[in-house]
Parts: sequence; structure tokens; C-alpha cells
Amino acid sequence: MAGHAYIKLVPLADKENVTTEEIKELFEYYKSITAKTGDQLDWNYHDSAFPYEIKEKPDAEGKWFYLYSNHDRYHSILLGVDKETVVENDNEREQSYIQVSLSEASTFGDKGKANEFCKFLAKKLKAELHLFNGRIMYYYPRK
Repeated sequence: MAGHAYIKLVPLADKENVTTEEIKELFEYYKSITAKTGDQLDWNYHDSAFPYEIKEKPDAEGKWFYLYSNHDRYHSILLGVDKETVVENDNEREQSYIQVSLSEASTFGDKGKANEFCKFLAKKLKAELHLFNGRIMYYYPRK
């Protein structure tokens, strides 16, 4: 089930750089809005909407963290931030991106949640999303 998706912070995105702490804050926001949805429906929806714990290893150094679940349909999703060099019209520039990775132990449930989280993060950051299947979704204002 291994695979990668990328959220690229293109020049028209809201931010040029993002940290793992900012991503964690966006996940906390996601958990709060899904909890409110659950309250409106009178259902414990936040457990189903975000069945993960945010974990970070000491050697991650603020570059990556993972979402771990002990639910039967989920296992883990890895998220990291990095930069790449992009060449456009003979001009080089550095571009930040978020990489969302699934391991061999990840399940189809993890892939579904990873797609959902990628779309949420890309929409919040007004970024360009490269999905696991290779398709691209644009959440920034295009000219």
C-alpha cells in the first residue's frame, strides 16, 4: 500500500513555507471542526473523522511526524516537510512541499484518510495537490 502524495506551496499559495508545527495545528483545527459536526449530529464523529494520534520521534528534528492509529481499519500515515528546486522558463526557485506517505503496513483506510487530509491541507494552504494516483488538484487562484 506504499505511496506518496505531495502538497506543493507554489508561488500563488497562501504561504511560501510551512513547518510541522503548523501542520499539527491544522490537524487540531480539523479535529475541532469534526467534533462540532459530531455534536450537531449527536454522534461521536471525531473518533471516526480523525482516528489517529500525532506522534513524533526525537530524531525527526521538526522535519516529519506520523499519525498512528490502533483502530482495526487504520495503521499509520507519515508527513514531512522539505524543499525542492523548480526550474520554470530558465529561472530557478526553491519551493516548499509537504510529503504524505503511506508505508507497506498502511491500509486502504489510511489511504482514504490520507486523501481526505491532503485535500483539507491543500485547501487551507491554497496549494497544489499531487494525489497518490498522480492526478493534480489546484487549490490556489489560477490566472
